[in-house]
Amino acid sequence: MATLPETQSGILPAGKFKVPAPPKPEAREPISVNGVIISVEAIRAEVQHHPADTPAKAFDEAARALVVRELLLQEIAADGITAMPEALREGCTETDEEAAIRSLLETHIKTPVADDAACRRYYDANPGRLRAETIYEARHILFAAHPSDEAARVRAKAEAEAVIATLSADPSRFADLAQAHSACSSSETGGNLGQLTKGSTVPEFETFLFALEEGQLSPVPVSTPFGYHVLQLDRIIPGRQLPFEMVRERVAAWLEASSWSRAISQYIGILAVNADISGIDWESSP
Repeated sequence: MATLPETQSGILPAGKFKVPAPPKPEAREPISVNGVIISVEAIRAEVQHHPADTPAKAFDEAARALVVRELLLQEIAADGITAMPEALREGCTETDEEAAIRSLLETHIKTPVADDAACRRYYDANPGRLRAETIYEARHILFAAHPSDEAARVRAKAEAEAVIATLSADPSRFADLAQAHSACSSSETGGNLGQLTKGSTVPEFETFLFALEEGQLSPVPVSTPFGYHVLQLDRIIPGRQLPFEMVRERVAAWLEASSWSRAISQYIGILAVNADISGIDWESSP
């Protein structure tokens, strides 16, 4: 057991022993843009919009975002830009600041429209990104059991194993057994889950689903947080390369968005080079 300091044990009179003060956080140079200070309070308020691995990284990312904002606002003031806020969606409109930033960027950034030739080059170079997802048609029977209820889990697994044995002898009974036993709403359609793609179900379920062959019944119950499932894969519809005509507009949107993003980054870089920024290592920022 650790020994208490003498003052805490009552051996020495009060005032004879001082507990060292906690170390002070390292002083940080104020962040400023052309002499305009960005307060620590403003950065802390911005941090919530920049999730990161560590608080320090979130703080730095928030600070960088506010530096960019200040660069743009100063440019707006220099250009004398005003803009009418536009509706973003029903019930939501730009703020005056957002409208002014949009107008500034539209004034200074011009990007090319992606033509057929550019879209075709991207299409030919990226076949893996332009495929329809593989579709799995499956059905199941769920024996519900909460993960924390061990007795219910044991019972659900045993019931699922019994149904698998029944179906192994007579596969035609799947729909009837689903209607009789399944705790899922799909029981009303014989356990049919419709068309599934990667990510549409929980990982534990997909591990078994993607390992089955068409028409195969899982030989063991599938354990998930919902309970135990009797699972059968009925059909696989392989993903395929989508025709160019079907994805042309999507490719154009990708190319134009990428071009716009690069142009904004370059524009902000130019503003930063011509500004007096202190308190942040701008060159090493992402």
